[in-house]
Parts: sequence; C-alpha cells; structure tokens
Amino acid sequence: MRIDILAVGRLKAGGGEHILVERYLERARGGGRAIGLSGFAVGELPDGKSADWEADALLARMKRGSRRIVLDERGKTVSSETFAGTLADWRDQGAPAAAFLIGGPDGHGRAARDGADLMLSFGAMTWPHQLVRAMLAEQLYRAVTILSGHPYHRA
Repeated sequence: MRIDILAVGRLKAGGGEHILVERYLERARGGGRAIGLSGFAVGELPDGKSADWEADALLARMKRGSRRIVLDERGKTVSSETFAGTLADWRDQGAPAAAFLIGGPDGHGRAARDGADLMLSFGAMTWPHQLVRAMLAEQLYRAVTILSGHPYHRA
C-alpha cells in the first residue's frame, strides 16, 4: 500500500522541519517495503483562496482508491498501536494507497472531511502545518516499526 502525504503549504528546503520530515520518511521507506508499505511521498500544494478550494485541490491529487485520512483538530485521537493497526488492516484489505491530507491555515473544507475514512487529530491544540507534517512522518515511521517488530516503539 502506498502512503502519500498531501499538504497545503510548502516547507522551506533545508529548513529544520523539512529535514525532520525527510529523515523519518526515509526511515519509513527503508522498513516499509518488507511489510507492504511503500511510497511515503509528500505532495505540496500552494495556499489557496479558501479552505474549500484547497479541499478540492487535495482531493484531486489523491490516487484512485486511496483511503482518505484528514488531519483535523476535530478528529479522533488514537494510540500509535491503533494507528499502525489501522494501516495494516487497510493494507491487508487490499487498499492501494492511503492519503493523509493536511490543510492550510483555515483548516479543511467540507469536501475533504465528508467521506473521510478517518479524521485524525494530534490533540486538542492547534498545530502549525509544518509541525503536523513532522509529527505525521514520525508516526508513519513508528507504525512501520510497530508492524515489523522493531524496538523503536517502546510503550
């Protein structure tokens, strides 16, 4: 199953967040192949005119058949183990891809939220999109380590 991160906004090349995201995604790519997870790619979109415009643009970039995970403060908080298990379930069900959508400063438009397979929150606080991307990259790597039995995740 391919993992895609689709985000509104751009990280500065060489900036701290960009380096952190790439470090975790490279680790996830390395371990993910053995357990049927691939890609771990980031697609960036420019800030749009509105949250609705951004939602339409994000949805247009999703690969056909992707599970849609919307990162939103109104979403569900889950443990790392549950997150990893959800990815494994989708993989085992034959989902071709999982697309993680990160909205812009005004959040997600209704089209992105409606019909999402999972609305996911990293807590009740509002986080800048740069940090959300880094936290998501780390959780994807953590999911790979949980599913592969690597000792990185210690509960």
